[in-house]
Amino acid sequence: MATGSRPDWITTPITAGLLRGALDLERTAHGVLPHRLPARARAQCADAQLAMAESQPSGVRLALRTRATAVELDTLPTKRRYAGLPPRPDGLYDLLVDGRPAGQGSVSGGNTLHIDLTTGRLEHRPGPVGTVRFTGLPERDKDIEIWLPHNETTELVALRTDAPVGPAPDRGRRVWLHHGSSISHGSDAASPTATWPALAASRAGVELINLGLGGSALLDPFTARALRDTPADVISLKIGINLVNADLMRLRAFGPAVHGFLDTVRDGHPSTPLLVVSPILCPIHEDTPGPTAPDLAALAAGRPRFRAAGDPAERAAGKLTLAVIRDELARIVERRAAEDPHLHHLDGRALYGEADAAELPLPDELHPDAATHRRMGERFAELAFAAGGPFAVPGLSAHG
Repeated sequence: MATGSRPDWITTPITAGLLRGALDLERTAHGVLPHRLPARARAQCADAQLAMAESQPSGVRLALRTRATAVELDTLPTKRRYAGLPPRPDGLYDLLVDGRPAGQGSVSGGNTLHIDLTTGRLEHRPGPVGTVRFTGLPERDKDIEIWLPHNETTELVALRTDAPVGPAPDRGRRVWLHHGSSISHGSDAASPTATWPALAASRAGVELINLGLGGSALLDPFTARALRDTPADVISLKIGINLVNADLMRLRAFGPAVHGFLDTVRDGHPSTPLLVVSPILCPIHEDTPGPTAPDLAALAAGRPRFRAAGDPAERAAGKLTLAVIRDELARIVERRAAEDPHLHHLDGRALYGEADAAELPLPDELHPDAATHRRMGERFAELAFAAGGPFAVPGLSAHG
């Protein structure tokens, strides 16, 4: 519950200047809601899945400079409840002090979104504001980051501290702008700083803007324009799995859609290092098209699990599989790179492939678990940011 009665608390308005990783900040009846897509993009699509995904603040964090030893944050989370499945744990808030992990907390209560995977029915039930509290912080000037739950829509209601706060200064770190699916969003990562993009960003020493949008990496033009208009030093695009999940398009449409997406991003970032990443291994969809459907027998037993509902014979009619998408992306990037030396390609199976699937299988056939997120983050940091990688600091040699 909120305290706020102590006379030494200082309440600081939550403004865009105190946040990193959000592209928009909406004023609500309770406070402010960070968005990972701008208002103009949100206005161009009425899809409930996209609305839920982009309002879940994966990679969004409060970034403060302060001597405070205690911080309280009032929030109104929206938690998901899936019919027939055990309740999900409350989302975690990760505290970093001068870049090092210094605590975790959660907020009970809040709104709930009840989801029936078998029918697609959604029901929203309101709930109360809650508080996450961090105390015992070192009494010195320090940078504080509070990473918001990557999988809970989170309205920010009030920020209280026992000393004045201001925005954390720009430390001159490069900005990495990333777009992908629920795997990039965070799926079943352990916490907001443990999604594979957050882990890779930490290892590489860069500032992350994560536009991983669960179920919504669909080559939408409004997403390409959001990427175009967001300042960044390096950009990566992880393309493929959601197109198969949704059975959204055929091969004839896929190639031009990828070209158009890249063209739009290049309109705003003509020479920025740009890495196209194909899908990680997902055995159910390697050679079987979508759509992806819930496994009703597993749901009846209380286990989330997915299956490929397409027919492999339909590949002849242009239906997409992950194998088809990987081949096409490699071909597109190779052709474009002849005129675009800053465009690069990474086969997603270098992040998670056959050997990894044997050791760390996808628990629900679709999403990586916490250990796999860590492995993918470490590998991406090495493949993309280390010496010789497309995002390596210019002039960095193989010997540092």
